Amino acid sequence: MEENNILLAFGLTLFAGLSTGIGSGMAFFAKRTNTRFLSVSLGFSAGVMIYVSFVEIFAKAQESLTGFMGIEKGTWVTVLSFFGGIVLIALIDRFIPKAENPHEVELVEHMTELERKRHTDKRLMRMGGFTALAIAIHNFPEGLATFTAAMNDPNLGIAIAVAIAIHNIPEGIAVSVPVFYATGNKRKAFVLSFLSGLAEPIGALLGYLILMPIMSPLIFGILFAGVAGIMVFISIDELLPAAREYGEHHLSVYGLIAGMAVMAVSLLMFI
Repeated sequence: MEENNILLAFGLTLFAGLSTGIGSGMAFFAKRTNTRFLSVSLGFSAGVMIYVSFVEIFAKAQESLTGFMGIEKGTWVTVLSFFGGIVLIALIDRFIPKAENPHEVELVEHMTELERKRHTDKRLMRMGGFTALAIAIHNFPEGLATFTAAMNDPNLGIAIAVAIAIHNIPEGIAVSVPVFYATGNKRKAFVLSFLSGLAEPIGALLGYLILMPIMSPLIFGILFAGVAGIMVFISIDELLPAAREYGEHHLSVYGLIAGMAVMAVSLLMFI
């Protein structure tokens, strides 16, 4: 990893995280949710992340670990680290209450429904606050994943940052809708949604401060394999279910295949 990639890596992580603000803006200025667009986009994001995790990130992790530990031990550690990443993100997901889980689909149209409850349901502000916290917790490992990939390969980092940015858009809607109708304050709802995305660059910063001083082929391989596991879990647990809920089943699949194809062509162009 080259030092001159650091600023780019932080910039990409910041872009991905703060894309929750795009979702927040959509909630305020769009009359209806473009569910077909979100379905294809989320499927596309999942396709990018799944393809790049198995074809590029896992392979580079294995290359680093087998070069350091030998083929047999290195391969075992790669696989264990991959599933370790899955366990980490699954545990984070497990301890977030279902009612405040950011994976729950929200629509712009829900604003009309919630407006009637503004003065009668005080739980809306609490729901929005907890959703923001839940998203921030989820975004922490995503930030580390984007930063690590960008540090190793800027082109790879750009692809992952775009994929994560797409999947952060519905999360911005999920924060803004209840907060706005609990307070009637668009600015407050937008700021809270925007800030929930800051967990990604914060995750990247902490990862850099903790891991960079001790970085070695062993640490890099374990981290990269774990990142692959995190991204596969996010794709299967969050992106694909949300894509199917937002639109027709086939739209999410078409988006998935398109994401894989675009990622494959992008990687081939940089061989």
